[in-house]
Amino acid sequence: MIKMVVQVWKKEGMTDEEFRLRWLNEHGDLVRKHAKAMGFVRYIQSHKIISPEIQSFSESRGWRTPPDGLSELWWKDYESMRHAVNSPEGREASRILSIDEAEFVDMSNVSAFLSVEKVIFDHS
Repeated sequence: MIKMVVQVWKKEGMTDEEFRLRWLNEHGDLVRKHAKAMGFVRYIQSHKIISPEIQSFSESRGWRTPPDGLSELWWKDYESMRHAVNSPEGREASRILSIDEAEFVDMSNVSAFLSVEKVIFDHS
C-alpha cells in the first residue's frame, strides 16, 4: 500500500468546530463519492486535538505551529495511484474535490507527500 499524507489548515475566519464539521461531513462524503474514480482504497482524516502539554512540548523543541489536521489517502500501489490520477475520471474527480477544498481549506498552506509506512514497533 502507498499513501499520500496531506497537511491541512483551515481557511481564515473559520472556527475549529466549523472546519472540523465541514471537513468531516461534507468533504468526507464527497471523497467517498469519488473514491473509485480516484482509486482510493482508504481515507483517513486526523483532526487536531488542542493540548497544552503538546503545545509546550512542541514550543520547547522550536517546532512550527501544527496543521489543523492530516488526510491520508491510500492506494493499493504506486501504479494504481498513477493510473487513477491520470485517468479522465480521476482528473475530473480531483477537479471537483479541489473546488470543494478551496471553500474551507487555506490552499496556500497545504503540503502533501507520498509515503510507505515502516512499523518500528507496535505495542497495541
